[in-house]
Amino acid sequence: MSTTSALRWTAVVVALAGLTACASSPIPTAQNFELTSQYKVRSAGHWDLLARDVAAQTLDTLQRSGEGAGRPLYVALPERASAFDRAFRDLLITKLVRSGRVVNTEPGQALEVSYQTQVVRHNSHRPHHIPGQLTMLTAGLYAIYGLHHEHRDVKAAGGLGLALLADYLASENSGGPTHTEMILTTTVASGGRYLARKTDVYYVEEPDIGLFARAPGRDMKVVSE
Repeated sequence: MSTTSALRWTAVVVALAGLTACASSPIPTAQNFELTSQYKVRSAGHWDLLARDVAAQTLDTLQRSGEGAGRPLYVALPERASAFDRAFRDLLITKLVRSGRVVNTEPGQALEVSYQTQVVRHNSHRPHHIPGQLTMLTAGLYAIYGLHHEHRDVKAAGGLGLALLADYLASENSGGPTHTEMILTTTVASGGRYLARKTDVYYVEEPDIGLFARAPGRDMKVVSE
């Protein structure tokens, strides 16, 4: 692409952007959020990493707040605990003990560390590949490169292709986004106040949903139509 052609296309894009800005719409238009990443929980080893992160940040928050620094902790098991809940409690207790904190086996006068999970299921389509940082960076360099170097766009396009391939392989390696997510919230409260609180969201593989589902209550009824 020549310099003249590149500048011409730039002018067209700017003009279209100006027209778009002046346009009106009866309802708000849809817009994507900025590019973000989200971890996918795929093994018990990942659960261990979650427990390590929760323990470290919870203790750090308690230390910085100066609340309950010397009090023992007690990790409560959620009602109708899932397989994840039971394993996560053991992992979290291990991390807290290894960090040097006293963890009681009974509530007593200890600060209670509680956690809860919420499984969210989306029915909408999940785009499997979204251009990542390598693609966007290379595309930006390609645009600048094309404006200042004529007859070199083939090499730049090749670099963009390699970046697209790298991002695609990274997405494939993670298994891509899923329809199911888990919201994990950890809380330390005392005297009607939150002393520490942490919430994170993770992708969960569809076949693993049962690991995070709560055990059915005794009063649970199944209704069919």
